Amino acid sequence: MEIAIKRHSLAHIMAQAVKQNFPEAKIATWPDTDDGFYYDFDFWDVEFSDKDLKNIEKTMKKIITQNQDFKSIEVNFNDARVILDKMWEWFKKELVDKIESWDFKNTEKLSDKISFYFNISKWKSGEYYEGVQEFLKTNNFERFEELDWDQIKNLKFIDMCTGPHVSNTKELDPNSFKLARVAWAYWLGDAKNKQLTRIYAYAFENQEQLDKHLHMLEEAKKRDHRILWAKLKLFTISELIWPGLPLMQPAGMVIRQEIENYLWELHSKKWYQRVWSPHIAKEALYQTSWHAAKFGDELFRVQWKEDKFIMKPMNCPHHMQIFADNQFSYRDMPVRYFEPATVYRDEKSGQLGWLTRVRAITQDDWHLFCRVDQIKEEVKSITDIIKEFYTTLGMTDDYWVSLSVRWEDKSKYLWNDDVWQKAEDALESASKENNLPYKRVEWEAAFYGPKLDFMFKDAIGREWQLATIQCDFNLPERFDLSFTNANNENERPVVIHRAISWSLERGMWVFIEHFAWVFPTWMSPRQVKIIPVAEKFDDYAKNVEKMLFEAWVRVSWDYSSDWLNKKVRNAEKMHINYILVVWEQEESEWTVSVRNYKTKEQTSENLESFKERVVNEIKNRIL
Repeated sequence: MEIAIKRHSLAHIMAQAVKQNFPEAKIATWPDTDDGFYYDFDFWDVEFSDKDLKNIEKTMKKIITQNQDFKSIEVNFNDARVILDKMWEWFKKELVDKIESWDFKNTEKLSDKISFYFNISKWKSGEYYEGVQEFLKTNNFERFEELDWDQIKNLKFIDMCTGPHVSNTKELDPNSFKLARVAWAYWLGDAKNKQLTRIYAYAFENQEQLDKHLHMLEEAKKRDHRILWAKLKLFTISELIWPGLPLMQPAGMVIRQEIENYLWELHSKKWYQRVWSPHIAKEALYQTSWHAAKFGDELFRVQWKEDKFIMKPMNCPHHMQIFADNQFSYRDMPVRYFEPATVYRDEKSGQLGWLTRVRAITQDDWHLFCRVDQIKEEVKSITDIIKEFYTTLGMTDDYWVSLSVRWEDKSKYLWNDDVWQKAEDALESASKENNLPYKRVEWEAAFYGPKLDFMFKDAIGREWQLATIQCDFNLPERFDLSFTNANNENERPVVIHRAISWSLERGMWVFIEHFAWVFPTWMSPRQVKIIPVAEKFDDYAKNVEKMLFEAWVRVSWDYSSDWLNKKVRNAEKMHINYILVVWEQEESEWTVSVRNYKTKEQTSENLESFKERVVNEIKNRIL
């Protein structure tokens, strides 16, 4: 059974449990999530908090043991309102109005019917109560209005929803879910509407999967980059500058620069060229590209005398201008540009989260311009880079790729069927040739072209959408780009957008938590720390420091008068890869006592051998 059906059913049971404990509560909407579900409620004047979750969870488990059947009916819109009026469920009734007007979330017409699900328990004889039995058979809603709800003891709950559900609650494991937390949300996501209470829950197939997920969440807390960022001095958030504009400390800048350097190394071998563009441009540029309309209030706008400017929300329009200022023939194609540039979007303050959501986004942005018949080869080249990058980070053991394509309504997409089909075929062919674990996902293509989204898991199993490859037929059209083809005619190029780490900020966040702050040596901002046991060994420590520094190892030292144990403890708090303790024996034998922070091993090594080993780890990016 699909886990989504179980989560849907558990959400229905949670609503029933809430109504049993808080009869005056009104139910709103719910979806399932990647790890469970949530449901929104209006508790009126009753205060509901995390302390109430235990009782709701206990009631849910009791409901599951009652072997309640799920029964459904479909009714027209007017009859749906009759039922909801009887139940005093105003939020659901408003949904009926929106669905009937085809205005709900801007979706198209889905059905002329509204579905309801009943939870019904049986008498010992196995027969349903007569009134409910006839009602379910006849769908007689005039009779429904006459039903005395207090007399129908085995009709446990009714809710308007699309389903599907399990057939009986006995199909659910009462130990497969856990209520997580209480939050607040506006009705239909609109801040002008009433604020509702949202109850989040985790739900899985069985208790084993739930326990595994809860353990993962505990591990995630330990790795949370928001907890240790200040301790390790990676970046700074300043209210004087603005939340969402993080400042990179020297240690954080090392990580950022190492990621960028590695990306450039991978791409320079594929004949990419570096370009640069300014952080601001005339509004007309983004009107032409359509970004002014797409991003709207998210744009930072600047008025200067009679001209209007925009802080760039992305690099693509600038790169279009660079391409347009050249005369390319089909022999010059493809043309490949790289710019790790910062763009600006006004994320809402409630959505900001340290490095998770920022207002200054540094995209590892690469754009290439090619002929249609080159898409397949170029996509293969990019997937090679993606696989090599994430293999280096140890994230390719369990990943998959979403091949996002069109659906039946072709009118929603730019360009003709022939070009679209070639692009989709090229992406799929490249996926097959690279042995990518891909799935075709309809509806997910952007209006301007199909794409590949790479979904990677970190060390504790969390899935992140990081790398992406997108075919774009839109911007070349909007900016009237062309090259001279073999027939000496102007031909429109295809633009391929691609990002490897999505953005440097997002990449840093994921990699920091993936490595649990114990970075591979090549990425680590603090690779080696030297600790002399006593002041008389400072000279030898300085010789070790000089030798490693000249080999481009990031080395620091502790020449303080603190006790040895305190020096070591301070170094370990900063998650330094190698702690070198030196004293009499090390000085006489030209060795170092090595403490490996990751493995906790302690060894004695020849200084030259240690240097060569660390340099090799850095040069070859050994994990």
